[in-house]
Amino acid sequence: MGDPFGEGYPGDGETPVHTVRLRPFAVDPAAVTNAEFGAFVEATGYVTDAEKYRSSAVFHLAVHSDPADILGPAAGSPWWISVRDASWRHPDGPLSGIDDRLDHPVVHVSHHDALAYCQWARKRLLTEAEWEYAARAGHEGRRFVWGDDLTPDDEHQCNIWQGRFPTVNTLDDGYLTTAPAISYAPNDFGLWNMTGNVWEWCADWFSPYYYRRSPIDNPPGAPYGQNRVMRGGSYLCHDSYCHRYRVAARSGNTPDSSSANLGFRCATDL
Repeated sequence: MGDPFGEGYPGDGETPVHTVRLRPFAVDPAAVTNAEFGAFVEATGYVTDAEKYRSSAVFHLAVHSDPADILGPAAGSPWWISVRDASWRHPDGPLSGIDDRLDHPVVHVSHHDALAYCQWARKRLLTEAEWEYAARAGHEGRRFVWGDDLTPDDEHQCNIWQGRFPTVNTLDDGYLTTAPAISYAPNDFGLWNMTGNVWEWCADWFSPYYYRRSPIDNPPGAPYGQNRVMRGGSYLCHDSYCHRYRVAARSGNTPDSSSANLGFRCATDL
């Protein structure tokens, strides 16, 4: 586990490379979709954090709302726009919907929302170590899920940014925002879109120092923190800005955070 190439951001704590041993677990083949999350909401009446706060972050080129609903750019990341009533039902803003995206990963879900879904579905989030094991699919030391080259034979293997971030996306892979949860090729464990498309919440608290002291057996993550681990990168990742579509890459966000590129995948114990 960890980055053998030394390519990670220093503050992310992707090193040292270390051995991990995991108990058996099962992982869903794809991220939770809008259709699946909608079934949960219909069954329970659940209201997400973004809906409670009545705003969430939308990428500036994808905003679909009245000007009055644009609340302003995020500090330090002006390509993120806070949009009133952006939510999982309205991923690009209140004038957008999900009728044509039912098979896309649900977004604008916080860590709290992901846990609520997991409890309803009798599943759980992956630990960070389980996520990396699942993403690597038995291949130690790879840069990406599929190998060491980003576009072997000039073919895109995941949904990330092409062009000049954050103003020009050439859409070489066909998507400005999310792709269907089942798209591109699965990895050798049969798992779809482990990198790119949407970030995936993990169970762990995030610490950039955790790898220095994590246990070999079933590491549970830091005992406390301010951020929860996110893995896999998203459709906004680009080597000039956020090359976290590498399989070892890691990041974190506050548990109540939501955005248009953040979803989750479920696991179960065996």
